Amino acid sequence: MLAQGKRAVLVLLVLGCGVPCSAQLAAPNATGVAMGHLHYRVRDVEANKRFWIALGGKEVRRGRLHPSTTARGDLSQVEGQAAQTDVVVQFQDVLVFLAKGESSGGTEGSVVNHVAFRVPSLAPVEAAGLTVARLKQFPGVASVMSPEGERVELFENSATNLSFVQDAGFDDAVARRHNAPVSLPIAFHHVHLYVPDGQVAAAKAWYARIFGGTPGKRSNYDAVDLPGINLNFSSAPMPTAPTRGRMLDHIGFEVRGLAAFCKRLDAMGVTLDVPYAKGPSGTATASLTDPWGTSIELTEGLGGL
Repeated sequence: MLAQGKRAVLVLLVLGCGVPCSAQLAAPNATGVAMGHLHYRVRDVEANKRFWIALGGKEVRRGRLHPSTTARGDLSQVEGQAAQTDVVVQFQDVLVFLAKGESSGGTEGSVVNHVAFRVPSLAPVEAAGLTVARLKQFPGVASVMSPEGERVELFENSATNLSFVQDAGFDDAVARRHNAPVSLPIAFHHVHLYVPDGQVAAAKAWYARIFGGTPGKRSNYDAVDLPGINLNFSSAPMPTAPTRGRMLDHIGFEVRGLAAFCKRLDAMGVTLDVPYAKGPSGTATASLTDPWGTSIELTEGLGGL
């Protein structure tokens, strides 16, 4: 494992440069949590950057490879290596990190099956030169494919399966955003997790409890809402692989008061894969894996909150 001092330097290199992104990430919930980032491992960073920009994102900075993009057992390999460069593309409510590297496969077959964005209309996406595959059975829903085969789902305002109904006893104003048209050109919407049969209710309860999310249903899917992200859960039709090492290596949440949050996780019996550390820039990180294999990085300061 990397020594804490060396790890802190690497964290600084990743997150201590570039422009602040506070205007793009959602304000945290009462537990201090909001959506933060998606971290992809791709062979051709520039081609993937062009894809995400065509989708409506904006390149905001470049940073160093974060050690948590490497499997825990391989962290030592980062030490002494030449720094690699990540590209960061900014959207409303999420940052997309693109790190150069090989992966063991895409989201298809992973516990995180796909991610999704909302757009007022699919027409600008098509005008940007992306091939939009519309779903006939779900008007207003479509998909686009990245240069390396990652499917990104898109929802127009006309889509009928966007609404989020909160469970009885919950009335979160932020979660009501799904029931109104989106006015921005593009905004992050959901991450869809495929868990083993019989585990949907457990996954929903875990995310609501650990991150203070609002439980409910998005269309016919069990879901948990956090500021900037709706987490959807389905039974996997076949066994799925953990996200670590896949093209979408991990998802990230921005957490206000991360040190205290990590202590709370410990008290709840959650083991961190990488412990809390704070770099000289003030940016703090930690990481964990959910019970179904989703790698989750926790940050404080990534969005300048």
